[in-house]
Amino acid sequence: MRVGTYLVDGTPRPAVFLDNEVRVYDLSVLEFIEVAHSDGLDGLDYSVYPLSELRIGPPVPRPPKIICFGLNYREHVNELREIGMDVPGEPVMTMKAPTAVIGHLDTVKLPREARRIDHELELAVVIGERCRKVSPGEARDVVFGFTIINDVTARDIEKREGQWVRAKSYDTFAPLGPWIETELEPDGLEMKLRVNGEVRQRATTDDMIRDPYELVSFTSRVMTLEPGDIIATGTPPGVGPMEPHDKVELEIERIGRLVHYVE
Repeated sequence: MRVGTYLVDGTPRPAVFLDNEVRVYDLSVLEFIEVAHSDGLDGLDYSVYPLSELRIGPPVPRPPKIICFGLNYREHVNELREIGMDVPGEPVMTMKAPTAVIGHLDTVKLPREARRIDHELELAVVIGERCRKVSPGEARDVVFGFTIINDVTARDIEKREGQWVRAKSYDTFAPLGPWIETELEPDGLEMKLRVNGEVRQRATTDDMIRDPYELVSFTSRVMTLEPGDIIATGTPPGVGPMEPHDKVELEIERIGRLVHYVE
């Protein structure tokens, strides 16, 4: 099932995307995720709209939290060894502001104080229920589904400050979407990012050092997770800069294609 939001009179409302139509529900997005995850959608009223890419909103417009993990792809670590990076002994966690989220066909706006803004293609986990201290096996039961995120990062600010939160939290720095795929196992998924048609990042999720369920478990031992929380699972090799007027396309097999622009 493909779940996200659809713009109705300019407001993102929870929706299920079918081949030729969209079913829109009269709930808040976070309520919808919790209900859909625990009870399913049988018996809930909905309205039907024609499918239009221009009306797809971010699948979670204001997630309670966005957790990001770094150095989680073997080949990405390998390309960073020349600057002293190695496989971390435990997951490397940071956070991104929920207000950074934008959706399909939206625009990343480059802050004037940053000199280099990089793209980072990532598989994102969406949490479906409140949980704490779950095992990797139990994590499967609390995951609502998977989507795509561009973990946009101001690289020069990150390097200058030695920490990542400000570099990742500018408004528009979290393109997310186009929707959440709820019937998916995250093994062996092909991933690709293009800038103006040129392939910059290409990998499969099999290159992950720690799989998404391990990262959910790790996070839940640090903080309580809630419906709608996003966990970005790390980026493969090929990270690089984005410039004004770029068109960026992110694809992950069985999820779809997320497109955004840069200005």
